[in-house]
Amino acid sequence: MGGFLGYLSSLSATKLGSIAIQSALKRANVDPSLVEEVFFGNVLSANLGQAPARQAALGAGISNSVVCTTINKVCASGMKGAHSFFTTMLAAQSIQLGINDVVVAGGMESMSNVPKYLAEARKGSRLGHDSLVDGLLKDGLWDVYNDYGMGVCAELCAEQHGISREAQDDYAVQSFERGIAAQACNAFDWEIVPVEVPGGRGKPLTFVDKDEGLGKFDAGKLRKLRPSFKESGGSVTAGNASSISDGAAALVLVSGEKALKLGLQVIAKITGYADAAQAPELFTTAPALAIPKAIKSAGLEASQVDFYEINEAFAVVALANQKLLGLNPEKINVHGGAVSLGHPLGCSGARILVTLLGVLRQKGGKYGVGGVCNGGGGASALVVELL
Repeated sequence: MGGFLGYLSSLSATKLGSIAIQSALKRANVDPSLVEEVFFGNVLSANLGQAPARQAALGAGISNSVVCTTINKVCASGMKGAHSFFTTMLAAQSIQLGINDVVVAGGMESMSNVPKYLAEARKGSRLGHDSLVDGLLKDGLWDVYNDYGMGVCAELCAEQHGISREAQDDYAVQSFERGIAAQACNAFDWEIVPVEVPGGRGKPLTFVDKDEGLGKFDAGKLRKLRPSFKESGGSVTAGNASSISDGAAALVLVSGEKALKLGLQVIAKITGYADAAQAPELFTTAPALAIPKAIKSAGLEASQVDFYEINEAFAVVALANQKLLGLNPEKINVHGGAVSLGHPLGCSGARILVTLLGVLRQKGGKYGVGGVCNGGGGASALVVELL
């Protein structure tokens, strides 16, 4: 994943999506002609053109006859189809219902390329100054129900659950340290595809093969940052919140019958999933509602789960859900999370699932749970079993 206005900022979200889909199909040894449907998450679609999921799919060599759906469930988009989480859940459902045998799910986001809007320009710009609306804030990082930034919800979460600034900073440092350690031992190589980035006029191509955010870590500076959302007594900072970034992630879902017929090497199977919701300003702890439902849906007990991935929209989100669910911190986000790696909104759900599969493989786990909160008060969770 690339940082804000960083290595991947010259590529659109749909281009990043195409790269992820093409690579996922290649690694799964599935010919693009076999894909029957695509669900792909994208939150910040302004200026991308029509049907972003279809753009990404066709750009990856998938047939014109394949139905493609773009999902916006904010941060959960990639998992449910969560934005990208949500897409994975939709893909699984279509296979379970016997509608499809081969489905691609995932999500994409280029937060660097979100435009700013002249919201009143269409009505005519007459005498006086015009105001720009930041599309990134308006459509991605703002609670429309209470008219404040999502970070204010994080502050509310910290107050309600007694989570201090020090605890949040400690968690953020741990996220970076875990991510850096995983990168150093090549733990991410399995889930990352190198991206070829044009170098500009007269400059050579650049190959990006590492998450950019990890290279910017400075624990001393992180602990000295000023609160971003509450001046007096605030605890949420840019350092203990997820980083704005660009990226895409994709998964290939196949029915058991089709996998056997094609002789595919199956990595894992989805055994359960669930959604939950509460008041919009309490979105931070919605995973604590969705995760138990997903575990129950899988026919498991929480004690059987080996590892969890809970999206670090803010450090306080992971800490609060860990506290509410009584989870062992050594089982959560063991390779780091969105605070250190990045949080491209529509991509994150799928990215979490890919990382979860990698953790299970490398740590010898069997069952894993991914959970993502999303703006508006919701959350999605999904259970996988490594095969």
